Amino acid sequence: MRYIGCHLSSSVGFAAMGRTALSIGANTFQFFTRNPRGSRAKPVDPADVAAYLALAAKAGLGTILAHAPYTINPCSKDERTREFARLTLADDLRRMEYLPGNLYNFHPGSHTGQGLETGITQIADTLNAILTPAMHTTVLLETMSGKGTEVGSRFEELREILDRVTLTEQMGVCLDTCHVSDAGYDVAGDLDGVLTEFDRVIGLHRLKALHLNDSLNPVGAHKDRHARIGEGTLGAETFRRIVNHPALRRLPMLLETPNELPGYAAEIALLRGFEEAE
Repeated sequence: MRYIGCHLSSSVGFAAMGRTALSIGANTFQFFTRNPRGSRAKPVDPADVAAYLALAAKAGLGTILAHAPYTINPCSKDERTREFARLTLADDLRRMEYLPGNLYNFHPGSHTGQGLETGITQIADTLNAILTPAMHTTVLLETMSGKGTEVGSRFEELREILDRVTLTEQMGVCLDTCHVSDAGYDVAGDLDGVLTEFDRVIGLHRLKALHLNDSLNPVGAHKDRHARIGEGTLGAETFRRIVNHPALRRLPMLLETPNELPGYAAEIALLRGFEEAE
Protein backbone atom coordinates (compact mmCIF):
# COMPACT_ATOMS: atom_id res chain seq x y z
CA MET A 1 0.00 0.00 0.00
CA ARG A 2 1.21 3.51 -0.85
CA TYR A 3 0.91 6.04 1.97
CA ILE A 4 0.22 9.37 0.27
CA GLY A 5 -0.87 12.61 1.91
CA CYS A 6 -0.21 16.32 2.17
CA HIS A 7 0.51 19.11 4.61
CA LEU A 8 -2.50 20.02 6.76
CA SER A 9 -3.18 22.82 9.23
CA SER A 10 -2.66 21.62 12.80
CA SER A 11 -4.86 24.39 14.25
CA VAL A 12 -7.90 22.10 14.05
CA GLY A 13 -6.44 19.26 16.14
CA PHE A 14 -5.26 15.75 15.35
CA ALA A 15 -8.65 14.06 14.97
CA ALA A 16 -9.84 16.76 12.56
CA MET A 17 -6.61 16.47 10.56
CA GLY A 18 -7.18 12.74 10.30
CA ARG A 19 -10.74 13.24 9.07
CA THR A 20 -9.61 15.86 6.56
CA ALA A 21 -6.88 13.57 5.25
CA LEU A 22 -9.38 10.77 4.68
CA SER A 23 -11.84 13.16 2.98
CA ILE A 24 -9.28 14.03 0.26
CA GLY A 25 -8.10 10.47 -0.36
CA ALA A 26 -4.99 10.62 1.86
CA ASN A 27 -3.90 7.92 4.29
CA THR A 28 -1.13 9.93 5.94
CA PHE A 29 -0.41 13.63 6.52
CA GLN A 30 2.14 16.19 7.68
CA PHE A 31 1.59 19.04 10.12
CA PHE A 32 3.57 21.83 11.78
CA THR A 33 4.16 21.28 15.48
CA ARG A 34 3.61 25.01 16.12
CA ASN A 35 3.41 28.31 14.24
CA PRO A 36 5.88 27.77 11.38
CA ARG A 37 7.03 31.40 11.51
CA GLY A 38 6.89 31.79 15.27
CA SER A 39 7.45 29.93 18.50
CA ARG A 40 4.10 29.28 20.18
CA ALA A 41 2.61 25.80 20.39
CA LYS A 42 -0.94 24.88 21.37
CA PRO A 43 -1.27 22.62 24.42
CA VAL A 44 -1.77 18.96 23.51
CA ASP A 45 -5.32 17.78 24.23
CA PRO A 46 -5.21 14.12 25.40
CA ALA A 47 -8.85 13.61 24.40
CA ASP A 48 -8.10 14.83 20.88
CA VAL A 49 -5.08 12.52 20.70
CA ALA A 50 -7.20 9.55 21.84
CA ALA A 51 -9.83 10.36 19.21
CA TYR A 52 -7.16 10.58 16.53
CA LEU A 53 -5.52 7.28 17.52
CA ALA A 54 -8.91 5.54 17.40
CA LEU A 55 -9.63 7.01 13.97
CA ALA A 56 -6.16 6.10 12.67
CA ALA A 57 -6.52 2.50 13.82
CA LYS A 58 -10.00 2.16 12.31
CA ALA A 59 -9.25 3.89 9.00
CA GLY A 60 -5.73 2.58 8.47
CA LEU A 61 -3.92 5.91 8.57
CA GLY A 62 -0.18 5.35 8.23
CA THR A 63 2.86 6.92 9.86
CA ILE A 64 2.50 10.71 10.04
CA LEU A 65 5.17 13.39 9.82
CA ALA A 66 5.50 16.35 12.16
CA HIS A 67 7.46 19.33 10.81
CA ALA A 68 9.49 21.71 12.98
CA PRO A 69 8.93 25.45 12.54
CA TYR A 70 11.07 27.33 10.03
CA THR A 71 12.29 29.66 12.77
CA ILE A 72 14.73 27.18 14.30
CA ASN A 73 18.39 27.23 13.28
CA PRO A 74 20.63 24.95 15.35
CA CYS A 75 23.77 26.16 13.55
CA SER A 76 23.30 29.92 13.70
CA LYS A 77 26.29 32.02 14.69
CA ASP A 78 24.02 33.54 17.34
CA GLU A 79 23.98 31.48 20.55
CA ARG A 80 20.49 32.66 21.51
CA THR A 81 19.15 31.37 18.18
CA ARG A 82 20.85 28.01 18.73
CA GLU A 83 19.42 27.84 22.25
CA PHE A 84 15.93 28.58 20.90
CA ALA A 85 16.39 25.70 18.45
CA ARG A 86 17.46 23.32 21.23
CA LEU A 87 14.54 24.26 23.45
CA THR A 88 11.99 24.09 20.63
CA LEU A 89 13.21 20.75 19.28
CA ALA A 90 13.29 19.24 22.77
CA ASP A 91 9.78 20.50 23.54
CA ASP A 92 8.45 19.18 20.23
CA LEU A 93 9.93 15.75 20.88
CA ARG A 94 8.33 15.64 24.34
CA ARG A 95 4.98 16.48 22.72
CA MET A 96 5.49 13.81 20.06
CA GLU A 97 5.41 11.18 22.80
CA TYR A 98 1.62 11.58 22.73
CA LEU A 99 1.84 10.06 19.22
CA PRO A 100 4.53 7.39 19.60
CA GLY A 101 6.07 5.70 16.58
CA ASN A 102 5.82 8.63 14.19
CA LEU A 103 8.32 10.95 12.46
CA TYR A 104 9.64 14.44 13.20
CA ASN A 105 11.33 16.39 10.40
CA PHE A 106 13.44 19.55 10.52
CA HIS A 107 15.62 21.65 8.22
CA PRO A 108 19.22 21.20 9.39
CA GLY A 109 19.83 24.96 9.33
CA SER A 110 22.09 27.63 7.84
CA HIS A 111 25.61 28.12 9.13
CA THR A 112 25.30 31.92 8.65
CA GLY A 113 28.90 32.36 7.55
CA GLN A 114 30.55 30.19 10.20
CA GLY A 115 31.47 27.55 7.64
CA LEU A 116 30.11 24.11 6.83
CA GLU A 117 32.24 22.22 9.35
CA THR A 118 31.10 24.41 12.24
CA GLY A 119 27.49 24.16 11.10
CA ILE A 120 27.58 20.36 10.95
CA THR A 121 29.19 20.18 14.40
CA GLN A 122 26.57 22.48 15.94
CA ILE A 123 23.66 20.55 14.42
CA ALA A 124 25.03 17.27 15.75
CA ASP A 125 25.68 18.84 19.16
CA THR A 126 22.05 20.00 19.30
CA LEU A 127 20.79 16.52 18.46
CA ASN A 128 23.04 14.92 21.04
CA ALA A 129 21.64 17.34 23.62
CA ILE A 130 17.97 16.54 22.95
CA LEU A 131 17.75 12.88 21.90
CA THR A 132 17.03 10.36 24.66
CA PRO A 133 17.01 6.54 24.59
CA ALA A 134 13.38 6.49 25.76
CA MET A 135 12.04 8.44 22.76
CA HIS A 136 9.51 6.79 20.45
CA THR A 137 9.96 9.26 17.57
CA THR A 138 12.37 9.07 14.64
CA VAL A 139 13.98 12.44 13.89
CA LEU A 140 14.59 13.25 10.23
CA LEU A 141 17.06 15.58 8.56
CA GLU A 142 15.50 17.09 5.44
CA THR A 143 17.48 17.29 2.20
CA MET A 144 17.95 20.95 1.28
CA SER A 145 18.37 22.91 -1.96
CA GLY A 146 21.70 24.60 -1.11
CA LYS A 147 20.27 28.11 -0.96
CA GLY A 148 22.59 30.58 0.74
CA THR A 149 24.47 28.96 3.63
CA GLU A 150 22.07 26.03 4.07
CA VAL A 151 23.53 22.81 5.44
CA GLY A 152 22.25 19.53 4.01
CA SER A 153 22.13 20.03 0.25
CA ARG A 154 24.73 17.29 -0.28
CA PHE A 155 24.22 13.75 0.93
CA GLU A 156 27.72 13.82 2.42
CA GLU A 157 26.73 16.68 4.72
CA LEU A 158 23.76 14.73 6.08
CA ARG A 159 25.95 11.67 6.55
CA GLU A 160 28.46 13.71 8.55
CA ILE A 161 25.71 14.90 10.88
CA LEU A 162 24.35 11.38 11.31
CA ASP A 163 27.83 10.01 12.03
CA ARG A 164 28.25 12.50 14.89
CA VAL A 165 24.93 11.71 16.59
CA THR A 166 25.32 9.23 19.45
CA LEU A 167 21.77 7.83 19.30
CA THR A 168 22.01 7.40 15.55
CA GLU A 169 19.34 4.67 15.43
CA GLN A 170 16.77 7.37 16.28
CA MET A 171 17.70 9.37 13.17
CA GLY A 172 16.73 9.26 9.50
CA VAL A 173 16.33 11.41 6.38
CA CYS A 174 13.37 12.95 4.56
CA LEU A 175 14.08 13.40 0.84
CA ASP A 176 12.41 16.42 -0.75
CA THR A 177 12.18 16.00 -4.53
CA CYS A 178 12.26 19.75 -5.27
CA HIS A 179 15.17 20.32 -2.90
CA VAL A 180 17.37 17.50 -4.18
CA SER A 181 16.77 18.54 -7.78
CA ASP A 182 17.59 22.16 -6.98
CA ALA A 183 20.68 20.90 -5.13
CA GLY A 184 21.94 19.26 -8.32
CA TYR A 185 20.69 15.67 -8.08
CA ASP A 186 18.89 14.75 -11.32
CA VAL A 187 15.84 12.94 -9.96
CA ALA A 188 13.96 13.56 -13.22
CA GLY A 189 16.65 12.23 -15.54
CA ASP A 190 18.30 9.59 -13.36
CA LEU A 191 16.19 8.60 -10.33
CA ASP A 192 17.98 5.26 -9.96
CA GLY A 193 21.35 7.00 -10.06
CA VAL A 194 20.30 9.46 -7.33
CA LEU A 195 19.03 6.64 -5.11
CA THR A 196 22.20 4.64 -5.72
CA GLU A 197 24.23 7.66 -4.61
CA PHE A 198 22.00 8.15 -1.57
CA ASP A 199 22.48 4.50 -0.66
CA ARG A 200 26.25 4.72 -1.11
CA VAL A 201 26.64 7.84 1.01
CA ILE A 202 23.86 7.58 3.60
CA GLY A 203 22.16 4.20 3.19
CA LEU A 204 18.60 3.68 1.93
CA HIS A 205 17.68 2.15 5.30
CA ARG A 206 17.88 5.70 6.70
CA LEU A 207 15.37 7.11 4.18
CA LYS A 208 12.11 7.31 6.14
CA ALA A 209 9.85 9.75 4.23
CA LEU A 210 9.47 11.74 1.01
CA HIS A 211 8.29 15.26 0.29
CA LEU A 212 6.75 15.13 -3.19
CA ASN A 213 7.15 18.54 -4.81
CA ASP A 214 7.73 19.56 -8.41
CA SER A 215 10.19 22.44 -8.91
CA LEU A 216 9.86 25.75 -10.70
CA ASN A 217 13.60 25.73 -11.41
CA PRO A 218 16.03 23.53 -13.34
CA VAL A 219 18.29 20.98 -11.70
CA GLY A 220 21.10 22.63 -9.75
CA ALA A 221 19.38 26.04 -9.43
CA HIS A 222 19.66 26.17 -5.59
CA LYS A 223 16.39 28.12 -5.43
CA ASP A 224 13.73 26.02 -3.58
CA ARG A 225 10.48 27.03 -5.25
CA HIS A 226 7.88 24.27 -5.15
CA ALA A 227 5.44 23.58 -7.99
CA ARG A 228 2.39 21.39 -8.32
CA ILE A 229 2.96 17.85 -9.54
CA GLY A 230 3.49 17.86 -13.31
CA GLU A 231 3.65 21.67 -13.51
CA GLY A 232 7.37 22.06 -12.94
CA THR A 233 10.71 20.93 -14.33
CA LEU A 234 10.50 17.44 -12.82
CA GLY A 235 7.30 16.51 -14.65
CA ALA A 236 4.54 14.02 -13.89
CA GLU A 237 6.49 11.02 -15.21
CA THR A 238 9.14 11.52 -12.51
CA PHE A 239 6.47 11.10 -9.84
CA ARG A 240 5.05 8.03 -11.56
CA ARG A 241 8.50 6.46 -11.21
CA ILE A 242 8.83 7.59 -7.59
CA VAL A 243 5.43 6.25 -6.53
CA ASN A 244 6.24 2.85 -8.03
CA HIS A 245 9.95 2.58 -7.21
CA PRO A 246 10.54 -0.55 -5.10
CA ALA A 247 12.86 1.33 -2.75
CA LEU A 248 10.33 4.13 -2.16
CA ARG A 249 6.76 2.91 -2.50
CA ARG A 250 6.41 1.83 1.16
CA LEU A 251 7.52 5.22 2.53
CA PRO A 252 5.14 8.01 3.60
CA MET A 253 4.87 10.47 0.69
CA LEU A 254 3.78 14.00 1.60
CA LEU A 255 2.83 16.80 -0.77
CA GLU A 256 4.01 20.34 0.03
CA THR A 257 2.87 21.86 -3.24
CA PRO A 258 1.20 25.31 -3.49
CA ASN A 259 -2.38 24.11 -3.04
CA GLU A 260 -5.57 24.33 -1.02
CA LEU A 261 -7.48 21.16 -0.10
CA PRO A 262 -9.23 20.68 -3.49
CA GLY A 263 -5.84 20.92 -5.22
CA TYR A 264 -4.32 18.42 -2.83
CA ALA A 265 -7.25 16.06 -3.44
CA ALA A 266 -6.63 16.29 -7.19
CA GLU A 267 -2.89 15.66 -6.78
CA ILE A 268 -3.46 12.69 -4.47
CA ALA A 269 -5.88 11.24 -7.04
CA LEU A 270 -3.24 11.81 -9.73
CA LEU A 271 -0.59 9.99 -7.70
CA ARG A 272 -3.02 7.17 -6.90
CA GLY A 273 -3.62 6.85 -10.62
CA PHE A 274 0.10 6.25 -11.09
CA GLU A 275 0.11 3.24 -8.77
CA GLU A 276 1.02 -0.05 -10.39
CA ALA A 277 0.46 -3.49 -8.93
CA GLU A 278 3.32 -4.74 -6.78
